[in-house]
Amino acid sequence: MTAMRTRLRQLAAGDRGFTLIEALVALAIFGVIALLAYRATTALATGEAQLSAEAQRWRTLEALFTRIEADFRQAVPRPIRAGAVREAAWIGTRRADASAVVFTRAGSEFTADPNPAGQRVGYRLRDDVLELAYWAALDHDGAMQPRVYPLLTGVDVFTLAYLTRDGTWRDVWPLLGEDDLPRAVRLALVLNDGVRIERTFVLR
Repeated sequence: MTAMRTRLRQLAAGDRGFTLIEALVALAIFGVIALLAYRATTALATGEAQLSAEAQRWRTLEALFTRIEADFRQAVPRPIRAGAVREAAWIGTRRADASAVVFTRAGSEFTADPNPAGQRVGYRLRDDVLELAYWAALDHDGAMQPRVYPLLTGVDVFTLAYLTRDGTWRDVWPLLGEDDLPRAVRLALVLNDGVRIERTFVLR
Protein backbone atom coordinates (compact mmCIF):
# COMPACT_ATOMS: atom_id res chain seq x y z
CA MET A 1 0.00 0.00 0.00
CA THR A 2 2.84 2.36 0.87
CA ALA A 3 4.57 1.56 -2.42
CA MET A 4 1.38 2.41 -4.33
CA ARG A 5 1.08 5.80 -2.62
CA THR A 6 4.70 6.52 -3.42
CA ARG A 7 4.13 5.65 -7.05
CA LEU A 8 1.06 7.87 -7.25
CA ARG A 9 3.01 10.78 -5.77
CA GLN A 10 5.74 10.24 -8.36
CA LEU A 11 3.24 10.23 -11.21
CA ALA A 12 1.52 13.32 -9.85
CA ALA A 13 4.83 15.14 -9.62
CA GLY A 14 5.64 14.29 -13.28
CA ASP A 15 2.14 15.16 -14.63
CA ARG A 16 2.67 18.86 -15.28
CA GLY A 17 0.60 21.11 -17.68
CA PHE A 18 1.67 22.95 -20.88
CA THR A 19 4.42 25.49 -20.58
CA LEU A 20 3.87 29.01 -21.93
CA ILE A 21 6.03 28.28 -24.97
CA GLU A 22 4.06 25.13 -25.80
CA ALA A 23 0.79 27.02 -25.48
CA LEU A 24 2.05 29.78 -27.79
CA VAL A 25 3.23 27.23 -30.37
CA ALA A 26 -0.17 25.53 -30.26
CA LEU A 27 -1.93 28.87 -30.74
CA ALA A 28 0.37 29.73 -33.65
CA ILE A 29 -0.37 26.40 -35.36
CA PHE A 30 -4.09 26.90 -34.82
CA GLY A 31 -3.85 30.41 -36.28
CA VAL A 32 -2.03 29.16 -39.39
CA ILE A 33 -4.63 26.43 -39.91
CA ALA A 34 -7.47 28.96 -39.48
CA LEU A 35 -5.80 31.36 -41.94
CA LEU A 36 -5.36 28.62 -44.54
CA ALA A 37 -8.97 27.56 -44.12
CA TYR A 38 -10.15 31.17 -44.52
CA ARG A 39 -8.09 31.66 -47.66
CA ALA A 40 -9.38 28.41 -49.13
CA THR A 41 -12.98 29.40 -48.39
CA THR A 42 -12.43 32.88 -49.86
CA ALA A 43 -10.81 31.45 -53.00
CA LEU A 44 -13.69 29.01 -53.41
CA ALA A 45 -16.29 31.77 -53.05
CA THR A 46 -14.41 34.06 -55.46
CA GLY A 47 -14.04 31.27 -58.01
CA GLU A 48 -17.73 30.47 -57.78
CA ALA A 49 -18.65 34.14 -58.27
CA GLN A 50 -16.35 34.38 -61.29
CA LEU A 51 -17.81 31.24 -62.83
CA SER A 52 -21.32 32.56 -62.25
CA ALA A 53 -20.45 35.91 -63.87
CA GLU A 54 -18.82 34.17 -66.83
CA ALA A 55 -21.83 31.92 -67.33
CA GLN A 56 -24.14 34.94 -67.20
CA ARG A 57 -22.02 36.75 -69.77
CA TRP A 58 -22.20 33.83 -72.21
CA ARG A 59 -25.96 33.56 -71.69
CA THR A 60 -26.23 37.26 -72.55
CA LEU A 61 -24.09 36.79 -75.66
CA GLU A 62 -26.09 33.77 -76.78
CA ALA A 63 -29.33 35.73 -76.38
CA LEU A 64 -27.79 38.58 -78.40
CA PHE A 65 -26.77 36.31 -81.27
CA THR A 66 -30.17 34.60 -81.24
CA ARG A 67 -31.85 37.99 -81.58
CA ILE A 68 -29.53 39.14 -84.37
CA GLU A 69 -30.01 35.91 -86.29
CA ALA A 70 -33.80 36.14 -85.96
CA ASP A 71 -33.75 39.69 -87.33
CA PHE A 72 -31.39 38.80 -90.19
CA ARG A 73 -33.48 35.78 -91.20
CA GLN A 74 -36.61 37.96 -91.38
CA ALA A 75 -34.96 40.46 -93.72
CA VAL A 76 -37.05 41.21 -96.83
CA PRO A 77 -35.99 42.90 -100.10
CA ARG A 78 -38.17 45.94 -99.57
CA PRO A 79 -36.61 49.39 -100.14
CA ILE A 80 -38.09 52.35 -98.29
CA ARG A 81 -38.75 56.05 -98.84
CA ALA A 82 -37.31 58.54 -96.37
CA GLY A 83 -38.68 61.81 -97.64
CA ALA A 84 -37.45 62.19 -101.20
CA VAL A 85 -34.66 59.62 -100.70
CA ARG A 86 -34.99 55.98 -101.66
CA GLU A 87 -33.04 53.69 -99.31
CA ALA A 88 -32.00 50.17 -100.26
CA ALA A 89 -33.56 47.21 -98.50
CA TRP A 90 -30.21 46.44 -96.84
CA ILE A 91 -27.55 49.06 -96.10
CA GLY A 92 -24.29 47.99 -94.51
CA THR A 93 -21.51 50.49 -93.77
CA ARG A 94 -18.18 50.21 -92.02
CA ARG A 95 -15.66 52.62 -90.54
CA ALA A 96 -12.54 51.21 -88.87
CA ASP A 97 -13.68 48.59 -86.35
CA ALA A 98 -17.32 49.69 -86.24
CA SER A 99 -19.95 48.47 -88.68
CA ALA A 100 -23.52 49.64 -88.92
CA VAL A 101 -26.39 47.93 -90.69
CA VAL A 102 -29.97 48.98 -91.43
CA PHE A 103 -32.45 46.72 -93.18
CA THR A 104 -36.11 45.92 -93.64
CA ARG A 105 -37.49 42.98 -91.76
CA ALA A 106 -40.87 41.32 -91.77
CA GLY A 107 -43.32 41.83 -88.93
CA SER A 108 -42.73 43.69 -85.69
CA GLU A 109 -42.07 42.70 -82.11
CA PHE A 110 -42.08 46.24 -80.72
CA THR A 111 -45.74 47.22 -81.10
CA ALA A 112 -48.99 45.61 -80.01
CA ASP A 113 -50.32 45.75 -83.58
CA PRO A 114 -47.56 44.48 -85.88
CA ASN A 115 -47.20 46.30 -89.17
CA PRO A 116 -47.84 43.72 -91.93
CA ALA A 117 -45.48 45.63 -94.22
CA GLY A 118 -42.59 45.08 -91.79
CA GLN A 119 -40.28 47.58 -90.16
CA ARG A 120 -36.82 49.08 -90.39
CA VAL A 121 -34.21 47.90 -87.87
CA GLY A 122 -30.52 48.44 -87.42
CA TYR A 123 -27.46 47.52 -85.35
CA ARG A 124 -24.52 49.79 -84.62
CA LEU A 125 -21.59 50.28 -82.23
CA ARG A 126 -21.50 53.59 -80.37
CA ASP A 127 -18.61 54.13 -77.99
CA ASP A 128 -18.38 50.63 -76.45
CA VAL A 129 -22.11 49.85 -76.58
CA LEU A 130 -23.78 47.69 -79.20
CA GLU A 131 -27.16 49.24 -79.92
CA LEU A 132 -30.39 48.20 -81.61
CA ALA A 133 -32.37 50.86 -83.48
CA TYR A 134 -35.80 50.57 -85.01
CA TRP A 135 -38.17 52.81 -86.92
CA ALA A 136 -41.88 52.38 -86.26
CA ALA A 137 -42.76 52.77 -89.97
CA LEU A 138 -41.03 51.92 -93.22
CA ASP A 139 -41.80 54.90 -95.45
CA HIS A 140 -41.68 58.26 -93.69
CA ASP A 141 -40.98 61.94 -94.27
CA GLY A 142 -37.29 61.64 -93.46
CA ALA A 143 -37.56 63.31 -90.05
CA MET A 144 -38.46 60.16 -88.14
CA GLN A 145 -35.86 59.25 -85.54
CA PRO A 146 -35.35 55.63 -84.49
CA ARG A 147 -35.80 54.31 -81.00
CA VAL A 148 -32.49 53.02 -79.68
CA TYR A 149 -31.90 50.26 -77.15
CA PRO A 150 -28.51 49.23 -75.68
CA LEU A 151 -27.88 45.51 -76.09
CA LEU A 152 -24.33 44.88 -74.89
CA THR A 153 -21.66 46.99 -73.22
CA GLY A 154 -17.90 46.49 -73.21
CA VAL A 155 -17.54 46.00 -76.98
CA ASP A 156 -14.34 47.12 -78.74
CA VAL A 157 -15.02 45.78 -82.24
CA PHE A 158 -18.25 45.11 -84.13
CA THR A 159 -17.76 44.30 -87.81
CA LEU A 160 -19.98 42.76 -90.45
CA ALA A 161 -19.16 41.28 -93.84
CA TYR A 162 -21.66 40.36 -96.56
CA LEU A 163 -21.60 37.45 -98.99
CA THR A 164 -22.42 38.26 -102.61
CA ARG A 165 -23.97 35.86 -105.08
CA ASP A 166 -20.54 35.18 -106.62
CA GLY A 167 -19.10 34.07 -103.25
CA THR A 168 -17.21 37.27 -102.41
CA TRP A 169 -17.26 38.83 -98.94
CA ARG A 170 -17.65 42.62 -98.79
CA ASP A 171 -17.49 45.09 -95.89
CA VAL A 172 -20.25 47.34 -97.28
CA TRP A 173 -23.60 46.70 -98.94
CA PRO A 174 -24.68 47.37 -101.61
CA LEU A 175 -21.88 48.22 -104.01
CA LEU A 176 -22.64 47.56 -107.67
CA GLY A 177 -25.12 45.06 -109.03
CA GLU A 178 -25.71 43.09 -105.81
CA ASP A 179 -29.07 41.61 -104.95
CA ASP A 180 -31.32 43.45 -102.54
CA LEU A 181 -30.08 41.19 -99.72
CA PRO A 182 -26.75 39.46 -99.12
CA ARG A 183 -26.59 35.68 -99.15
CA ALA A 184 -25.03 35.57 -95.67
CA VAL A 185 -23.63 37.85 -92.99
CA ARG A 186 -20.41 37.26 -91.05
CA LEU A 187 -20.23 38.97 -87.67
CA ALA A 188 -17.10 39.57 -85.60
CA LEU A 189 -17.29 40.83 -82.04
CA VAL A 190 -14.33 41.70 -79.79
CA LEU A 191 -14.99 42.46 -76.12
CA ASN A 192 -12.98 44.74 -73.85
CA ASP A 193 -11.16 41.78 -72.29
CA GLY A 194 -9.95 40.55 -75.69
CA VAL A 195 -12.48 37.76 -76.21
CA ARG A 196 -13.26 37.45 -79.93
CA ILE A 197 -16.43 35.82 -81.24
CA GLU A 198 -17.35 35.19 -84.85
CA ARG A 199 -20.69 34.00 -86.20
CA THR A 200 -22.00 33.49 -89.74
CA PHE A 201 -25.70 33.81 -90.48
CA VAL A 202 -27.17 32.44 -93.70
CA LEU A 203 -30.00 34.60 -94.99
CA ARG A 204 -31.10 32.49 -97.96
